[in-house]
Amino acid sequence: MAKYIFVTGGVTSSLGKGIIAASLAKLLQSRGLKVTIQKFDPYINVDPGTLNPYEHGECYVTEDGAETDLDLGHYERFLNIHTSQANNVTTGRIYQTVINKEREGAYLGKTVQVIPHITDEIKRRMLLIGQTGEYDIVITEIGGTIGDIESLPFIEAVRQLQWEMEDEDFLVVHLTLIPYLKAAKELKTKPTQHSVKLMSENGVHPDIIVCRTERALNTDLRKKIALFCNVKTEAVIEAMDASSIYEVPLKMLQEGLDTIVLKKLHINGYSAPQLSKWKEFLDKLKNPTARINIGLIGKYIELQDAYKSILEAFVHAGALNECKVQIVNVHSEFITADNVSEKLANLDGLLVAPGFGIRGVEGKIVAVKYARENKLPFFGICLGMQMAAIEFARNVLGLKDAHSTEMDLHTSNPVIDLMEAQKKVTAKGGTMRLGSYPCDIKEGTLAHEIYGAVQIQERHRHRWEFNNAYLQRYEDAGMIASGKNPDTGLVEIIELKDHPFFVGVQYHPELKSTVENPQPIFTAFVKAAREFTERKNMAVNPLLQSEMI
Repeated sequence: MAKYIFVTGGVTSSLGKGIIAASLAKLLQSRGLKVTIQKFDPYINVDPGTLNPYEHGECYVTEDGAETDLDLGHYERFLNIHTSQANNVTTGRIYQTVINKEREGAYLGKTVQVIPHITDEIKRRMLLIGQTGEYDIVITEIGGTIGDIESLPFIEAVRQLQWEMEDEDFLVVHLTLIPYLKAAKELKTKPTQHSVKLMSENGVHPDIIVCRTERALNTDLRKKIALFCNVKTEAVIEAMDASSIYEVPLKMLQEGLDTIVLKKLHINGYSAPQLSKWKEFLDKLKNPTARINIGLIGKYIELQDAYKSILEAFVHAGALNECKVQIVNVHSEFITADNVSEKLANLDGLLVAPGFGIRGVEGKIVAVKYARENKLPFFGICLGMQMAAIEFARNVLGLKDAHSTEMDLHTSNPVIDLMEAQKKVTAKGGTMRLGSYPCDIKEGTLAHEIYGAVQIQERHRHRWEFNNAYLQRYEDAGMIASGKNPDTGLVEIIELKDHPFFVGVQYHPELKSTVENPQPIFTAFVKAAREFTERKNMAVNPLLQSEMI
């Protein structure tokens, strides 16, 4: 039977519950335990698929096609495992399930209430993954902050489970904030005390308190927190700000978080942590031998989490190439033919990001043209790939009004068109082409060189696709469809013949990049960008060439 760890948050949001949960899971996994993580979100949306990225960051897609919270990306990147629909549950999904059962008469005419019906469904889903027999430990992150009205049913479900289960099978980790007051020159524990008090009033008491802080906690402060929050001093864990999220597991190892968890769960006979690959990755990350500037062309650049998986994929690829990848955010809405050279002149590579809607589209097309004509390494993802196809049609094939029917329903040259299976879809939530699909790769292409395989599996999230009625004209002009879906003929990868690196993909490769397995296209793109900057530097200073030789 699996053991259960619940991670809650107090004082404020955005403290990093997902990173703490993933770090603890990584430490336990490194000791030989089978671990998974799930996220319970308090919002009423059934899933984040219909949310604007400004609202909640990126929508992360799993292998089985679930649109989930971005924290599941952290779980996969840290643990190098796949999550699924069952790993992310929202209030909306809970209520939808209960209401559907009520409509079917499943409650035999009883009044349906938050307790016990909603909390019973929450508990059922909390225990679901652990009942498969695949895992030793299931970590559950509870979204929101203690005291939020919308989180109360989840906290009540945790209280009931705490009462129902044996002490050695159940553990609560509470993440809180210890603010530093510059005027007083001291750390303050009162917010943490109030957070734990409020949590205890709801019937749940933490076993471990993890304290986010800008300054180190001294022994007296730890003892004070332990005394007033009724935990052992060893159960007060310091979580100081780190330069990278990937340092957090090692910081938690130093604090003994995994050790106290194993002790409280009565888990014996475990091995020492095996983190050599993780430390090797961090060493490369901290000691790069080169630096490159990659332009991220998007329209949600004001919010870093909107492109979270892309940014992390660059971290992984950069470390593998021993190269610091500096992301330069460029808002596509403000790119024009007149200023594109100025905005992109100092870049070593260009990534046109995914997205939806017409806003910023023309700027992306202008950026693609610049990359194509100036031999700047280019990588387009989903909508970015479609923009590359439109730019090529307009400026190489001479189809001046070429467009996507997403933006121009009446274009006479719909080089990007709505997928046939999508034409009768009216509901927006969970109805796109989602999840993992196969892609056959043409031998002798750049894509084949990158992947080293003739068939791959990648994750998708889109409604529009490349219009194959135009494919022959593209290939005659030098743009190759180097990857296609074997069942539908859907163009998955496009690339240019006479360009050092020009690749567009319909899928989302960033979703499968992990610390242990960096995504191949990101790795190749970073390598191409590094070579581009080296060539550029040699052109400016020919002496560098002799030094390199």
